[in-house]
This record gives sequence, structure tokens and C-alpha cells, in this order.
Amino acid sequence: MTTAAATIRDLTVADRDARSLSADALEALRRRAVAAVEAGVTRAEVARLFGVSRKTVGAWVAAYQRQGDEAFRPRRRGRRPGEQFALTAGQQAWIVRTIVAGLPESCGLPQRLWTRQAISELVRREFGILVSSPTVSQYLARWGLVEEHRLLEMRRGRVLSGRPREPRPGNEWIPEAEVLWLAWTRPHTPAEPRRGPVGGRQNLLTGFRDYYGDVNLLLALSHRGMVYFQARQGVFDAQQANEFLTRLNGQFNRGLNIVVCEWPVEHDGMLRAWPEPHPGRLSVRFTLG
Repeated sequence: MTTAAATIRDLTVADRDARSLSADALEALRRRAVAAVEAGVTRAEVARLFGVSRKTVGAWVAAYQRQGDEAFRPRRRGRRPGEQFALTAGQQAWIVRTIVAGLPESCGLPQRLWTRQAISELVRREFGILVSSPTVSQYLARWGLVEEHRLLEMRRGRVLSGRPREPRPGNEWIPEAEVLWLAWTRPHTPAEPRRGPVGGRQNLLTGFRDYYGDVNLLLALSHRGMVYFQARQGVFDAQQANEFLTRLNGQFNRGLNIVVCEWPVEHDGMLRAWPEPHPGRLSVRFTLG
């Protein structure tokens, strides 16, 4: 991992004047400045080394956290929809098919469930393209697979109200365990709009069911905003849902308190006997109904 001291040594005097730079040079400057901050260099020191204000450095970092790699790229007039994406439509379709077909381990990745980091590693290995976690989030939302804003709303109690139901005996809340919010969802695509017309939304997943099959997802959101998920064609049964929880346990290697926030009504019968008891390792409560 790059240290702050090494990062400072790598910055040259030529980097200190950010004025009169070409668009490409300014993009490179922004990337290096944000990388320096992420490596531990203070914003004030980065501003001094690059010849910009501390406020400018802060704006670059904030834009990167919101937009990912797209924040670095110069704005050009007349850009067509979808042109700003680093991945082609064919590459995006391949990634979605890979996610739906299996878990990261089937691709030789170390993660137990799909995460933004796992997808970023997959893209880098297969296509030689570096994409940040915020950029992966944008792709996941564009594909209709993971809408993180909806997960955050669930966590904040804006989707389902009420206190979690008490767990069954033997499934008590685990003190100081990691808390995760869990949902069983399906992709939301232009083929299945919630409200109003599709409009001009660019989405390669139009006709998702016909192209990818009947896709279902189990997702878990942590306090830190990390998302862990699994996708498959067809519905989950109790055994597969238990395996998802087991993988979550292995991902964190500690006790987990799970709050189920969204579940398809047609499969709520599964909740009567699910999950399998894991005293001290796993506790599940529900906010359904």
C-alpha cells in the first residue's frame, strides 16, 4: 500500500502549478491529488504541492466520492448518452451475466459474495479497466441490480415502519454483533417501470426477463454502507437463503444481527421456519407486515 511519505516523494515540482493545463493534464492532476489524499496526505499539504487551494482539493475529493472516475473527466459539449461509461454495452452485459450465473469464487475471486470491490476486480482482470467503487455503484443502479438509495431508505426506516419483531427463542439478539439489513429483491428495469413512462433512460437491460431470465437477488447492507449480494435465475429456497447467511458470516467472521426489511409476499411462508438456528453467530429479526 502506498504510504503518505512515499506519495509526497512522488510529487514533483512540475505538478505544483495547476494553471494553464490541458484537459488531459488536468484530469491526471485531479487523479493524483485524490490518490494522495486517500494515501493519507493532508488536503492542505496536497494543495500546497499541487499549487491549488485546499478548497479545490476538497471539491475534487467530494466529487470523486459522489461520481467515481467520471468526476475526473473533462466535460465536453454534445456528449451522447452512455458515452461517458468506461465499459461498452457488450462488456456490461457480460458482467451482468457473470454475476447472475454464480458467486465470485466461480470466477476465481476471493470474496464470498458479490461486492463493489469484487466487481471492480473482475473488470480489471477481464478488461484491464480500472473502475472505482462509486463507479461500480453507478453501474449496478444502471443495470437495475442494486439500488443503493433504496437500501439506505430501508436502513433509515423510510420504506418499512415499525420496530423489528422479537426473534424466536434461541435466536436472541447478539450483543455487539455486526448489524445488517437484508432484502430479497428483483431487478427494476425499463421493462418493468414502477411509475410513469421509461423516458430516455439508457439501459442495456431492457427486456431483462427475456434476456437474463427470472433474476432474484439477496442483498445485505452494513452500517458502513457496504453491500453484499447474490443473484440467481429463479427464486431462492430456504437452503439457498441459509447459504447466503452462512456466506455473510464467513465474510465478517463474527456474529451478525440481521434485520429483514424486504421480502416477496408470495414467499413469506419460508419465513416461518427460516433461518436455521445459529446461536451466538446469527440472529434474524423481521420488519415485515
